[in-house]
Amino acid sequence: MSRSLPRSPMPWRVGMPVSDRRTVLKGLLGAAGLAAAGPLIAACGGSSSSGAGSSTVSVGSSGSDATAKAAYQALFDGFAKTGSLKVKPNIVDNNTFQQTINSYLQGTPDDVFTWYAGYRMQVFAKKGLLHPIDSIWPAIQGNFSPATRDISLGEDGKPYFVPLYNYPTAVFYRKSVFAQHGYQVPGTLDELVALSAKMQKDGLIPFSHGIGGGDGWTLLNTFDYLNLRTNGFQFHKDLMAGKTSWTDPKVATVLDEWSRLVPFYQPGGAGRKWQDATQSLVDKKTAMAVTGLYVASSFKGADLDDLDFFPFPVVNPQFGLDSVEAPTDGFLMSKSPKNLDGALKLMQFIGTAAADEAYQTGDQSNLAVVTTASTAKYDTLQHKAADLIAKAKNTSQFGDRDSDPGFMSDVVEPAFADFVANTGKGASTLQSIESQKTRYFSA
Repeated sequence: MSRSLPRSPMPWRVGMPVSDRRTVLKGLLGAAGLAAAGPLIAACGGSSSSGAGSSTVSVGSSGSDATAKAAYQALFDGFAKTGSLKVKPNIVDNNTFQQTINSYLQGTPDDVFTWYAGYRMQVFAKKGLLHPIDSIWPAIQGNFSPATRDISLGEDGKPYFVPLYNYPTAVFYRKSVFAQHGYQVPGTLDELVALSAKMQKDGLIPFSHGIGGGDGWTLLNTFDYLNLRTNGFQFHKDLMAGKTSWTDPKVATVLDEWSRLVPFYQPGGAGRKWQDATQSLVDKKTAMAVTGLYVASSFKGADLDDLDFFPFPVVNPQFGLDSVEAPTDGFLMSKSPKNLDGALKLMQFIGTAAADEAYQTGDQSNLAVVTTASTAKYDTLQHKAADLIAKAKNTSQFGDRDSDPGFMSDVVEPAFADFVANTGKGASTLQSIESQKTRYFSA
């Protein structure tokens, strides 16, 4: 999967989510182009043309790669075995799906569709484009942790989202590289900086770095953790929600800490996509990458067995390691499903261990969120990742999911890219971000 399309400068505002951790759109369609592109999802098999009736539930899916297709099909097959209903998938490539989602939901969407938890779900719920799942929520809410239940609710307190999987973000590395050089896993930021300096002396590039082709979202991995570790979970959430000024001295401190890591980044990141940066880790050209568990999909065989991670280290002992970024994906219902009863039955099934386990048979790069789902088929890395999330006091979704995605993609990420390219410009970076914030957040 890739984030291959360029971004448009303005249409991505509140109510028009556009990015995810692995496969974001940033399409140069413009407002008119977006409207014109609106039917693209439905035209591939939406409710209006699929013939969905009492025996069929239509599902809009952005899982167009082979792994996602297999995993979702396993889930749908599992649902079909529970009764007489069948699922008709409407599969669209992720970039197109996200580019056209706003118009899609206002047109003739599928009964159910794949999407993301938290803020990016709440925006559509607030606009009245989703159907609440009050009737089936009591039957499945006990299958999720309290934190997972919370991110499934709209601002009105009603449930809309059924989560399917999540994954943590951390610092990934190859065990053989650390063993070869005698490196120890760092517990603090000071130790991470010292380790990076040692790696550089040993002829290694400490951090993979690729933000080309619209992949500036990768910078949020590091910023989010530095902010969470320096200022705590609530400050981070308030900053993402536009409630706190970006010129607050606490944010300036985050960039000061970040500037200590930038000299250890892989050169030429602006011309390298995130997948190529990941390949550098596979090829042992770089030693570490601040990224998500999805990085495991780039490793095969013995290389995968060699992959490991450690939590982003402590900056401020007051907050320690109490927060973990764990983006969550799942399903929503469109506001007026053609097969309402069938859609509700599918949503209820998705919230069970059987559904999570079926999905896992096709995709083992993510983690089941149903607490009773079997982890017997997890590999060592998945068990460790699940443990990291389970022990966290707080879980965040990721910068462009916890905030207005247009603000992140069009303002924050370019500013961070400039900061990384020109460290020492922290003050002007934050002033630039703050000056544009009111375009995306009301006072």
